[in-house]
Amino acid sequence: MNIQENINYNRIAEAIDYIKTNFKNQPNLDEVAEKVNLSPFHFQRLFTDWAGVSPKKFLQYLNINYVKSILKNDRTATLFDIANEVGLSSTSRLHDLFINIEAMTPGEYKNGGENLTINYSFSTTVFGKTIVGSTNKGICYIAFFNNEKQALELMKTYFPKATIAEKNESSHQNALKIFSADWSQTNQLKLHLKGTDFQLKVWDALLKIPFGKLATYGQISELINNPKASRAVGSAIGDNPVAYLIPCHRVIQATGQIGGYMWGPTRKSAILGWEAAHINK
Repeated sequence: MNIQENINYNRIAEAIDYIKTNFKNQPNLDEVAEKVNLSPFHFQRLFTDWAGVSPKKFLQYLNINYVKSILKNDRTATLFDIANEVGLSSTSRLHDLFINIEAMTPGEYKNGGENLTINYSFSTTVFGKTIVGSTNKGICYIAFFNNEKQALELMKTYFPKATIAEKNESSHQNALKIFSADWSQTNQLKLHLKGTDFQLKVWDALLKIPFGKLATYGQISELINNPKASRAVGSAIGDNPVAYLIPCHRVIQATGQIGGYMWGPTRKSAILGWEAAHINK
């Protein structure tokens, strides 16, 4: 596990939190650098290395006006029609990535994963520590965490009757390549998910939001042909068991507010800003 990567992310997250909390006072580079115990020079370099843009530019991507402009441009059906037709996320900078969902059987769903063997491993990504779990059919769980023991116990609540063992699978490492700015070495990803038919439909819809783009709960409801189900859609999004691969972080409020996130609003802001920075390079 790369300890330095995690230290860097924690510093970036602290900086994002501080800037967002104090944006009305327009904190300068020196002030933010002092907050994270770095010199202005080293903070600027660290942030730019991590995000690909300066702290000032990064925060512009989190500005509500920028977010609203993305929503406004994507209100036409074209974005979703194209994504739905090809079934992938595509950008000029990043390679196409295919993700296929396979539902667990009704028996596996009802019995809490009985007769399933789930192998898991811990890793560190650009957005902090992660736990990844997989069956012989694909990735079934990814979550960000701060405490390994708590992360494992939480995963077990999803599959209380499964046989769970720590084993670093090649599928885990393949899945984590999505956090790189270059997906050229990422093979097709398969997810093996435990969920209701409605949840699976919502999660599949999330896969159709392209990298660097955003959608509202209402737009996802329309995409699954259930325009009055925004509240239920929100609940299904909140139950997403696979962080980042199923991009629930790309769903925001219709007002342009970023909203909540299972793995913390600061991490959601970090992910959205990071994606915006890469899409605008």
